[in-house]
Order: sequence, then structure tokens, then C-alpha cells
Amino acid sequence: QVQLVESGGGRVQPGGSLTLSCTASGFVFSIYAMQWHRQVPGKERELVAAFNNDGQGINYAHSVKGRFTISRENAKNTVYLQMNSLKPEDTAVYYCYAVKIGQGVRTDYWGRGTLVIVSS
Repeated sequence: QVQLVESGGGRVQPGGSLTLSCTASGFVFSIYAMQWHRQVPGKERELVAAFNNDGQGINYAHSVKGRFTISRENAKNTVYLQMNSLKPEDTAVYYCYAVKIGQGVRTDYWGRGTLVIVSS
């Protein structure tokens, strides 16, 4: 059974840091491009950080560039999101997303999300 389980969310003061983790099971983690997205109630889900499908690069949303870092440990089937200098506008549910595109077929999975609240 495929699972993506996020952890590490919580409440933090502005300027603080959090590290989110997403541990995968049930599929070959190393061949999937891993991403972090976030969603605020009433708004569309947005991409925060992503490994490219070709595994050659990383993309960040403009709003988090220089503050957030995505990384992965294939041996642990885990992807991380290090978040520094957090702002109130970073408050959202953060979702882990795995995607693979091969021979025209897209296969993807979502985690259930972890809530991050940035507030004083």
C-alpha cells in the first residue's frame, strides 16, 4: 500500500525554523520526483519546492526562495523541507507529493499534509 506520511509541522514564531519530513512506502521512492506543496483554506494548492522529473534540478516558489531547502535521502525513503525565516504568510497545510512520468504515463501520490502555523 502506498503511503506518504508528513511530519514536523507545528506552531512557530515569525523568524523561526521548522523541518518537515515525508516518509514514503509502497513504491520505488528513488525514481520519483518529490515535491512539497502547500494550501491555505480557500486558496489553491501551490508548489513550494520540487525536484525536477529528470532529477537534475530543484525549483522553488519565488516566495520561499532563499529561505526553504528541499532535500532527500533515498536510503530512508524520505524527503525534507527545511524552512527558515518563517513568515505568517507561510502558514498553510504542507503536502508531500511524489510524481513519475514515463512513456506518457503519469503516476503520482499525495500525503495527507501537516499543518504549519507561523504566529506570534
